[in-house]
Amino acid sequence: MSFHKSLICRQIWSRRDASPPAFLKFRSSTIFIVFTVCLAIFTDILFYGLIVPVLPFSLSEQIGIPQEKVQHWTAVLLACYNAALFVGSPIAGLYADHTSSRRWPFLLGLVALCTSTLLLCLSKTITLLVLGRLLQGLSAAIVWSVGLALLVDTVGNDIGYTMGYVNIAISVGLLISPAIGGAVYDVAGYYAVYYIAFAVICCDIALRLALIEKKVARKWFVEPEHNRSPNPADRDASTVDYCKDGEKQDEGGTSPTRNVTSQQGPASAPPRLSGKHPAFELVKSRRILVALLGIFLEASIVLAFDTVVPIYVKDTFGWSSTAAGLVFICVMIPGFASPIVGKLADRHGAKWFSVVGFASSVPALVCLRFVTNDTLGHKVLLCALLTVLGVTLITIANTPLMAEIGYAVEEREARQPGIWGEKGVHGIAYGLFTTCFALGGTVGSLMAGYINAGPGWGTTTWSLGVLAAFGAVMSFWLGPDPAAHPSSMERDQIHTPSGAV
Repeated sequence: MSFHKSLICRQIWSRRDASPPAFLKFRSSTIFIVFTVCLAIFTDILFYGLIVPVLPFSLSEQIGIPQEKVQHWTAVLLACYNAALFVGSPIAGLYADHTSSRRWPFLLGLVALCTSTLLLCLSKTITLLVLGRLLQGLSAAIVWSVGLALLVDTVGNDIGYTMGYVNIAISVGLLISPAIGGAVYDVAGYYAVYYIAFAVICCDIALRLALIEKKVARKWFVEPEHNRSPNPADRDASTVDYCKDGEKQDEGGTSPTRNVTSQQGPASAPPRLSGKHPAFELVKSRRILVALLGIFLEASIVLAFDTVVPIYVKDTFGWSSTAAGLVFICVMIPGFASPIVGKLADRHGAKWFSVVGFASSVPALVCLRFVTNDTLGHKVLLCALLTVLGVTLITIANTPLMAEIGYAVEEREARQPGIWGEKGVHGIAYGLFTTCFALGGTVGSLMAGYINAGPGWGTTTWSLGVLAAFGAVMSFWLGPDPAAHPSSMERDQIHTPSGAV
């Protein structure tokens, strides 16, 4: 065994002169990669939420827009962000699937983020402000599409468990950003809000630059046969041995279409059924389409609340904007249990969690129509129902739906090896996920705003209940237990005999 390790090391060293990067084990560890992606998503949401309460003042004070046109331009800027997110997400995912490394498009998102932050902070014309919002949407498209694909590449079979932590990052960002933005603006002024944004972005930059993908790190690692784990997420850097010259066995990338070899026989790859157009095959998958529809409905309901609840509690209870923001704590706090739900979804699949989550939210949504008076009982009822929705929609339904995209891609690859081509389709898959989320948020916000302004609060709540009921019905077409089929990542762990190099 030592002879083969030495031979491997010499062969790799002859092809590669660079020494391992500093702190390679930590920088390529699953924990560090997951934390980096979650912070990137948190940064995107935090920055978006920070400037929402500041934009009206920016338009009037920085740009000089007349007060009667502030609402119009606020809507235009929101549309610019959503348009860039909608169009940019699948493009960013497709680009990520055709590059040798997810890290480079991930870093490209930093350029868009930094540029958009500077434009939004320093703009004195409406044209530059619109450009800043477009770049902010493009940055979000890259972060979500590439970041989620990077997570799936990294964590192996723990997709749902990891998406639970992503859900926590989303919840925390949505929870604290509007309150911080409004409070800091009131106390310290316009530019102080952006000082916070720049501080968080600096941390994000440092982590993204430090990140090293696992498939890149394997060029410096050699892993003993007895330490190989069937789950790539369990292969911690502490279980690997370094070669004397600092190099490690090159196991290749993490592409789900790598050759599969037998444990009993010589290395031989089975016939591959490579799809000519993997992205087209992706949108033909019933399981993928149902998951994307679920994400669309989820976003429609959740973002509808962001539109109508602050206005309704202000008119009904006379609450300030700060109090209206704080009521969303009831929705977001249950999201901290998302990793537990994700872990269960990894074992049992997303189907029944999604069905139960959507179905359980229907009574809570309909019962919101009974919150009508400025009394303590009605305020308690509102908070209780929002907490129930946080459990059912944010925690039980949303986390497994996010993971279902990865489950579906892996299950199809296990049944038809090579169907997704050489690079795989996780990037474009989560690009479509982000597109559906953006589209659902836009449709839900517009629908809820118009219904609430017309027929009223009661009609708004039961309309959202209808969407949830439809989500529960369509969830029956989601995929089976992930353990029912071997994932492509599990098949990749079948290795050659110890005598093969």
